[in-house]
Amino acid sequence: MFYRTAGQFKTSYSKDQSIFPVRQDFIFLGMILLFAWVVFPFTASEFVFQTLLIPILVYSLAALGLNILTGFAGQLSLGTGAFMGVGAYACYKLITVFPWMNPIVAIFLSGVFSAIAGIAFGLPSLRIKGFYLAIATLAAQFFLVWLFEKWAWLYNYNASGAIQVPNLTIFDVTVTGPYATSITQYYVVLFVVSVLTWAMINMTRGNLGRTWKATRDMDIAAELIGVNLLKSKLTAFAISSYVVGVSGALFVFMWRGAAEPNLFDIPLSFRILFIVIIGGLGSVMGNYLGAILIVGLPVILNTLPEALGIPISSATVEHLNIMIVGSMIIFFLIIEPHGLARLWALIREKLIIWPFPH
Repeated sequence: MFYRTAGQFKTSYSKDQSIFPVRQDFIFLGMILLFAWVVFPFTASEFVFQTLLIPILVYSLAALGLNILTGFAGQLSLGTGAFMGVGAYACYKLITVFPWMNPIVAIFLSGVFSAIAGIAFGLPSLRIKGFYLAIATLAAQFFLVWLFEKWAWLYNYNASGAIQVPNLTIFDVTVTGPYATSITQYYVVLFVVSVLTWAMINMTRGNLGRTWKATRDMDIAAELIGVNLLKSKLTAFAISSYVVGVSGALFVFMWRGAAEPNLFDIPLSFRILFIVIIGGLGSVMGNYLGAILIVGLPVILNTLPEALGIPISSATVEHLNIMIVGSMIIFFLIIEPHGLARLWALIREKLIIWPFPH
């Protein structure tokens, strides 16, 4: 009924291969964008911006970057947090060395430095894979965090060892720093996330995306049919690290406001990995679903018992959050390895043929 496809004919190959094969998908996405760009900014409170909307977008973008590498190209990585740090510190140096630079341009350029680091640490993927590659990226995680601590030039020799986001303006509107409003930062994050998501959707549907999938499914067979594994794996590391680096810049400049090296330590990498696992490997939409769950669950656990009049301590909330997330990871790995994105796909298929039970 809701997904009735009667009268929707495909009369060309381009229409058959369109991003929205069913008209209702396009309408559904339009409604989501309407809420994201119009409804939420003018109805959300400061609390909602800082605890839900902005972090969901930032974590979704970071998960999208990791999903490019792991879900589409099949290369394991445990160093996502460190590459986010590369993007954050690169953005900080760009706006301090070039104070006249547009903050949004600096955010996009920061991903380039993260991509260079990703290529450097992705070179072992040409010789190793699986568990051993994961250990190699874990070594990159520890090395980069150590570098953030010891290389004082990165944080301009600040005695505290932290980076502080200054007040930066675009057309006399403050977008970063203490004087920036949450709605302005939200719009900047939403713009960057929308652009990169659109770019990644088109990239994964093109020749490069098919090359990544061939490498993921069976790299030896892919090489036999002419796929250049060197190009395939390194481009996956570069583009993945670029997206992750941009998300790291947004993470600090549009949300946290300041950062120390331990902010990008291994717990952040695992949080992004959990979002990808729960959302679904090899899915763009799954990154958003996973981020909504991971970010929204602690908020629900904090507010729901209080609304019901149930006394609960913050320590108990933290323990419940860890237990629920861990249980969901086990559930999805065993029952539905493709995560929430696959569950939505099943619901969508049922709606298309409803009320028939097949």
